[in-house]
Amino acid sequence: MRILTLSLIAMGVIGFCIHYAIALVILNKEIKPSVGMLYPRESETREVRSLDGLWNFVKSDPTNPTQGVRDRWFADDLSRVQETIPMPVPASYNDITTENELRDHVGTVWYDRKFFVPRSWADKQRVWLRFGSVHYEAFVYINGEMVVRHEMGHLPFEAEITNFLKFGEENRITVMCDNALIQTTVPQGKITEVSRDNGVAIVQTYSFDFFNYAGIHRSVHLYTTPLTYIEEMEITTDLSKDNNVGLVYYKVKTNGTAANEAENNLYVRIQLRNKEGKIVANETSNSDLKGVLEVQKVMPWWPYLMHPEPGYLYQMEVFLHGVNNVLHDVYRIKVGIRTLRWNNTSFTINSKPVYFRGFGRHEDSDIRGKGLDLALMTRDFNLLKWIGANAYRTSHYPYSEESMQFADENGIMIIDECPSVDTENFKQELLDKHKSSMEQLIHRDRNHPSVVMWSIANEPRTNQLNAGSYFQYVANYTRELDPSRPVTAAIAVPSSDDKAAKYLDIISFNRYNGWYSNSGRLDMITKRVIDEATTWFKKHNKPVIMSEYGADTVEGLHLLPSYVWSEEYQTELFSRHFRAFDTLRKESWFIGEFVWNFADFKTAQTVTRVGGNKKGIFTRNRQPKAVAHLLRQRYFALGREVDQCNFPEDLFTYIADVRPSRNAKHDTTDL
Repeated sequence: MRILTLSLIAMGVIGFCIHYAIALVILNKEIKPSVGMLYPRESETREVRSLDGLWNFVKSDPTNPTQGVRDRWFADDLSRVQETIPMPVPASYNDITTENELRDHVGTVWYDRKFFVPRSWADKQRVWLRFGSVHYEAFVYINGEMVVRHEMGHLPFEAEITNFLKFGEENRITVMCDNALIQTTVPQGKITEVSRDNGVAIVQTYSFDFFNYAGIHRSVHLYTTPLTYIEEMEITTDLSKDNNVGLVYYKVKTNGTAANEAENNLYVRIQLRNKEGKIVANETSNSDLKGVLEVQKVMPWWPYLMHPEPGYLYQMEVFLHGVNNVLHDVYRIKVGIRTLRWNNTSFTINSKPVYFRGFGRHEDSDIRGKGLDLALMTRDFNLLKWIGANAYRTSHYPYSEESMQFADENGIMIIDECPSVDTENFKQELLDKHKSSMEQLIHRDRNHPSVVMWSIANEPRTNQLNAGSYFQYVANYTRELDPSRPVTAAIAVPSSDDKAAKYLDIISFNRYNGWYSNSGRLDMITKRVIDEATTWFKKHNKPVIMSEYGADTVEGLHLLPSYVWSEEYQTELFSRHFRAFDTLRKESWFIGEFVWNFADFKTAQTVTRVGGNKKGIFTRNRQPKAVAHLLRQRYFALGREVDQCNFPEDLFTYIADVRPSRNAKHDTTDL
């Protein structure tokens, strides 16, 4: 009996080991690519209508999140099945009301509204419904029929709804949104049941340090295309002959079929116009719908402060023709012509070395949460230019398409990051979704000249088992999708423990000396930053960026001598980092410094966060703290040294006209 028991135990142990070993194996599976998703633009052949505005809104019972699906709330007006409240779209729903239950809600919510479709849209056209972003998962119904489901917040999705519409009549759109994050979502989270005073609470926890805002975050559009239409465009650029000739490579993909017309009868006519509207290049493709435009005396796309006219954009006009030169579709897109190169010690744009000076940021504001806010976005770009930044990272998720367009036009370089933050527990399902998030991001943003780098994660637990093979798959997949840009990730673990950096093209690291480590010790910053950056380079022989540093600061808190949380401490901490960066800049492989954070932002409720994360150099309502003026002087000083830009007239405040006395002795160190 004893022997049998031991045998059963041994078999159980072996079975567990086999199951555990299988769970550890992750495979590089194929990912279904996204299609379409061109930004909605009107043209001779397309119409665009916005569905933004006040929608009807219902919050589900957190303990019964699927009730609305079972009871078919989508089959009728929400107001007929539940009491509704008005909810603005786009916006996060969390901070709109005064209720704790909605701010901290976990699970599903429902939106609906009515809209009309003109009779004219029924005539030989397709009608599309497009969402800029719904966080985290969306189920969309038109007139009671499901038309699309999408998982992955911060990224767009669309569906053709021609056959679901009633033309010339009223229609209804219903959206169910689920904000729950689990271990196989991107980003990850956990759902638990916790007892409370009058029952059980459904609690969402996550390790990332920003609030899990949810809802219909970006604009909702209806738009039309012809039956045969331009579905996708892929544009890459290069420069030759000392940057005097620009090359624009294009690939066009079409869909649909015209009556009695074979696909090989289609061709595209391409025109490129400069800012004055003059045609500077044109070409007619073969049936493969691809080719190259050559632009003489080209105006390259330059980052802010690297050229007197940064962010120069051409307009590409694409005309899709068929049999007998019939015009089917027209689409226009802005194009910036530039070239990127990198090696083990440098990153260049248009053959000129780049030194990144910028920020980690968040899409975050009072009341609206992560909802698209064009006024706030415009203010942010004005502040970026005021302070002399040339770049930012979309930490820790893709930002709105409108902000990407703004970056193109203003010459602000972007490190474009997918929603993978604090990634751990590296399993197959998570890998598949992680790769899908990169595919959707690259598909959306590949044509933006402002995007100069892909970031595949922020602070992943790259010291864990399986992290090496996991990030090797993600990095290689990213390169397959777009070999024209380098791959990075913001690493937080020490270089001695990390398993992922060797698969990156550029090493980015986050470290909070003087804050999370050695709090209050300003004398323990400079050398540590220099030593860690040098260690990363020596280990991997790749360019290095410090992608996060900073300190929480309560605006208006002044303490002398400086003390943590005071504006004086933040200023001195930055200054100690500046000393390290200037030492590192003497080494060509150190190519950038990014502050955390651009502005204060909301987080989950914890005792270490007073109303949110206060590491911004601007307040949450975008007013400067004391350190903003110091950083502005540094960024413009770097701009003048590296890029030969001019100082703004108001950069330095007049102090005094001090002239040396006859007997005074001075040297250059006095300044």
